[in-house]
Amino acid sequence: MTLETKPAARPAQKSLQHRTIAAAVAENLRQRILDGDFKAGFPLRQDALAGEFGVSRIPVREALMQLEAEGLVKIHPHRGAIVSELSTDEVQELFELRALLEPRLLKASARHLTPNDYEKLNRILQEYSAELRAHHVRRWGELNTEFHTLLYSHAKQPRTLAIVANLLQECDRHTRLQLSLTDGMKRAEAEHAELLRLCESGQITAACSLLKTHIEDVGKSLRVYIENHQRAD
Repeated sequence: MTLETKPAARPAQKSLQHRTIAAAVAENLRQRILDGDFKAGFPLRQDALAGEFGVSRIPVREALMQLEAEGLVKIHPHRGAIVSELSTDEVQELFELRALLEPRLLKASARHLTPNDYEKLNRILQEYSAELRAHHVRRWGELNTEFHTLLYSHAKQPRTLAIVANLLQECDRHTRLQLSLTDGMKRAEAEHAELLRLCESGQITAACSLLKTHIEDVGKSLRVYIENHQRAD
């Protein structure tokens, strides 16, 4: 007597479905956190979220774990998940890592940027400027990430690129806050444009130096804002 084994199609399909739903829930919550709908310290209760989205608690739990990995949520045993507080130590670490890694990527990539790349980069900056003036907050972080990612796209350093991509995502909320609540808008426009000009004219060392200063100054500006805000509270 032989036993015929069949692939477990249903469990695999169910697992895939949970992952797909979890990704959609995570994206929705991510945007609400980044847009400021859910402030720092706001409790994210699994039961309430499951009811809102019309799903079980499993994909909600997976979504919250993903957001915790991105630094947007903190999950406390017996207390549940809350939106992460802005921390000056966290901001310093994130921007110090960016200032260390991104000039390396730019140095390796800049000489290989093509005319098509520069056309795309200029289009991103034009849209970035328009969105800043229109105060369309959601697009600021996305366009900033697109701009930096394209600048580094020819570095041929996939591991470093992956780390920086994660750092840029984690910095998205911080970048929006820095642009919204400080005097960073005009400076960001000017420095991005100058960075592109230096790369296009072959002044790679100067471009890398400007990039490092640009990242460090954004981090410093945000830390000063957080410290002043915390003192005011």
